[in-house]
Amino acid sequence: MKKNIYLVILLYCSCYFSFAQVGIGTTSPDPSSVLHIQSLDKGILVPRLTTIQINAITNPANGLLVYNTDLNEYQFNCATPALPDWIKISHATSVKYSNTNVTTNLNAASYTNAPIFGALEWNDDTTLYTQSGNILTVNTTGRYRITVNIAYVVQPTGDNNTERRASVEAQIAINGTPTGAIGNTGYVRFANGQEEASLHITEVFNITAGQTISVQTVRGGNNPVASFRSAGTSNIYIERIK
Repeated sequence: MKKNIYLVILLYCSCYFSFAQVGIGTTSPDPSSVLHIQSLDKGILVPRLTTIQINAITNPANGLLVYNTDLNEYQFNCATPALPDWIKISHATSVKYSNTNVTTNLNAASYTNAPIFGALEWNDDTTLYTQSGNILTVNTTGRYRITVNIAYVVQPTGDNNTERRASVEAQIAINGTPTGAIGNTGYVRFANGQEEASLHITEVFNITAGQTISVQTVRGGNNPVASFRSAGTSNIYIERIK
């Protein structure tokens, strides 16, 4: 009888330890792993779903991993089962535009949206970023890194006063409100080859779905016209980081 009891205990322990760790391609799974897969010539395929199929998953667990066949991207749910947020993990989801406009006055008396959304360089996810005119709408709540580079030139005033000075200021605007760091070069004047300057801003914002991003400039000093230096010399880069 005791012998049978020992045999049952041994079988139980054997089953317990065999199921505590699983090795595929190895008989010695790493002690820290539940599943250890080893191969020299093969990989792993996780479930492959379309965007519609992914969005139809009921209460997806936090950390659930899938491969989106529409985007050719791995995605995981970084939020809750009730309110999932599918994040790409293969590369950052970003968008970049550069200017084509070289005539709009950036040195106006009040804040105005700078026409920096001229030429689309790339958009990794057209469902995430939507652009119209001088405004870009973010369609998913998250944390975004925004970098703005503006190269501008002071124009002659036409009143024989080439010493007129400009001091353009720039800010990133969220929902039309200038927010965060201010870019300013101080006075630049249209004289003696000193008529050009550049502004650079990098900011990180928590942005709610439906909010807009624009770049607003305003006069920081005198009133001569200042415009983008030439096409493609100013740009905005936006990247979702969380």
